[in-house]
Amino acid sequence: MTKNLQLSAEEMRQLGYQAVDLIVDHMNHLKSKPVSETIDSNIFRDKLIETIPENGSNPKELLHFLNNNVFNQITHVDHPHFMAFVPGPNNYVGVVADFLASGFNVFPTAWIVGAGAEQIELTTINWLKSMLGFPDSAEGLFVSGGSMANLTALTVARQVKLNNDIENAVVYFSNQTHFSVDRALKVLGFKHHQICRIETDEELRISVSTLKKQIKEDRLKGKKPFCVIANAGTTNCGAVDSLDELADLCGDEDVWLHADGAYGAAAILSEKGRELLRGIHRADSLTLDPHKWLFQPYDVGCVLIRNSQYLSKTFRMIPEYIKDTETNLEEKVNFGERGIELSRRFRALKVWLSFKAFGITAFREAIDHGIMLAEQVEEFLRKEKDWEVVTPAQLGIVTFRYIPCGLTSTDTIHEINKKLVEEINQRGFSMLSTTRLKEKVVIRLCSINPRTTIEEMLQIMMSIKAVAEEINTSSKHLISVSQT
Repeated sequence: MTKNLQLSAEEMRQLGYQAVDLIVDHMNHLKSKPVSETIDSNIFRDKLIETIPENGSNPKELLHFLNNNVFNQITHVDHPHFMAFVPGPNNYVGVVADFLASGFNVFPTAWIVGAGAEQIELTTINWLKSMLGFPDSAEGLFVSGGSMANLTALTVARQVKLNNDIENAVVYFSNQTHFSVDRALKVLGFKHHQICRIETDEELRISVSTLKKQIKEDRLKGKKPFCVIANAGTTNCGAVDSLDELADLCGDEDVWLHADGAYGAAAILSEKGRELLRGIHRADSLTLDPHKWLFQPYDVGCVLIRNSQYLSKTFRMIPEYIKDTETNLEEKVNFGERGIELSRRFRALKVWLSFKAFGITAFREAIDHGIMLAEQVEEFLRKEKDWEVVTPAQLGIVTFRYIPCGLTSTDTIHEINKKLVEEINQRGFSMLSTTRLKEKVVIRLCSINPRTTIEEMLQIMMSIKAVAEEINTSSKHLISVSQT
């Protein structure tokens, strides 16, 4: 190791080969690992909490250290049995792309320093625009994820519709909308009273009639309705708002329509998803997370804006020290002028390289597979007694709960389902999560990993059933007390 932070060519190769071996070994043996590793707090205390090192160590030994003390202290969200939250089933081609982007230290912010990378980003954005039915003139940007994409889109909406004057402005969305929207609005300066949550129907879609009535009432009160946020696949249950109806309403009311498709928008590639997402192309802005249902390594999100000038008009600033980056040619783009980040990663590369390596047909089939798995889970549950499907399989998500025969206490049912998920997750064979829908604590299963087989899904469901029966047997006294 030298003071110029350089390794020899041979040292770099050996370190790189070692890293590749670790990754390939992880991917090839992932199914034999528990989904969630047992966290050892002693490792944190004894090995990971330390002062900054004055002198260096052998990098190869450090990789061994990481493998033995860090990478075994995580939940494997890419595991085929990970069904909680929204899984992140990455792909090796995307991993290599991230390695290349870092190795070449690509800076895709200005054409003058990153022309090739910026063209790759333009091309990949164009692919996503085409996939989602956005016009050729639309703009887009890769960001860290859905939270940043929502923040970016809402910043544009504030600029375009309000000219940044947010007094009396109101934004509307349903009670199923992702909390990143609340966070974005808080960052943008909106107060609690400017946020209007609209009730949902039985299918947990925003009530368009209630929304229409609320906008009318707010205008009569002197308020300024400026934005409606539609769900294009909720995280809770995969629900999709009536996008065409919302587009009609927003057009009539001159209100910005933002579609949060961070999770669900990629399902446009499937026939079933395309039907559910009908009208998504009419949104003024759209959020999409390739690190979810396009199977990319963390992190990469995307925001699309229908109007070709709005991103640049909202974010473009040219201080003196970057005057040299200015360009007036249409084919030359400075992505640093289209969003919040000036310093940014070459996130587009992994999406581009994955699409090129596998082809869009492979992604379409992978999405279809995830949708099918959730439908299989629903079918399994409907044949079993003591199980209730709370929301049917939609966009790879199904929610359900366990109700032992004779049990009527709502609180006890809630506690049993919480305990069931805790026990399943602790055992490590699979991982689920709970949420609350229709005033019920429910078990939520998200099946988007293309490497999960039908046989494995059946094994997961049988294990859930077995654990539920164990809990039921051990909780008989609790159930009997709850009935008295």
